Amino acid sequence: MRKIHVIGIGAGDPEQLTLQAVRALRSTDVFFILDKGEVKSDLTRLRRDMLDAHIPEGSYRLVEARDPERDRKAGGTAYSPAVGDWRSARADIYERMIAEELGEEETGAFLVWGDPALYDSTIGILEEVLERGAVDFEYDVVPGISSVSALVARHRTGLNRVARPVQITTGRRLAEGFPEGVDDVVVMLDAQQTFRQYADQDIDIYWGAYIGTPDEILVSGPIAETAPRIERLRAEARERKGWIMDTYLLRRHPEG
Repeated sequence: MRKIHVIGIGAGDPEQLTLQAVRALRSTDVFFILDKGEVKSDLTRLRRDMLDAHIPEGSYRLVEARDPERDRKAGGTAYSPAVGDWRSARADIYERMIAEELGEEETGAFLVWGDPALYDSTIGILEEVLERGAVDFEYDVVPGISSVSALVARHRTGLNRVARPVQITTGRRLAEGFPEGVDDVVVMLDAQQTFRQYADQDIDIYWGAYIGTPDEILVSGPIAETAPRIERLRAEARERKGWIMDTYLLRRHPEG
């Protein structure tokens, strides 16, 4: 029976690898990596650096494939079908790599940024591959330090306040309105900088980009004061690197 590890490798800092993750790395014969293109080649390099730091050279194989493009312009009712098409295209690649590159008695692994359970598609895609029935394997999941955990740690704050809930959502959802009954909201996958929509409210923002990497940028303070600076830093970073990964926490002050 083929085996697969889905390994959370943290937000970018190689020191965020857990002991469980390192143990899983050392039991892997084949690492599957989806290349996102030359612009994001430093992401692939970070993965390679982690492997070099923890596994003897020559004890494993790397299998790379090009990540399929996703229709990022699709919005409204077209958004979910576009994501579904992209995930199915990824499933095609996963199925082929596992069937052709992983021996019956070998162990493969997918290295997942942050935590595999938080806004990542790897688990769902592997389930889709299994449902197709063309290739059989068993898999386990190794949790990782998410960008959410890393963000609040770097800002030296907590996710929630005493006896209060916290919600994790996306920029698309935040654009529909601030969640009801919640004053602490973590926002991921926000290419539109939706926090600007709340610049007239009494809300603090804790923002971070490239968290855990040498390019890390951190900004915090009232949205009204920090939004212009975040916009400028974000634009400069995206221009310099060609891509950006950022996350932020919005903390609304209670009225009165």
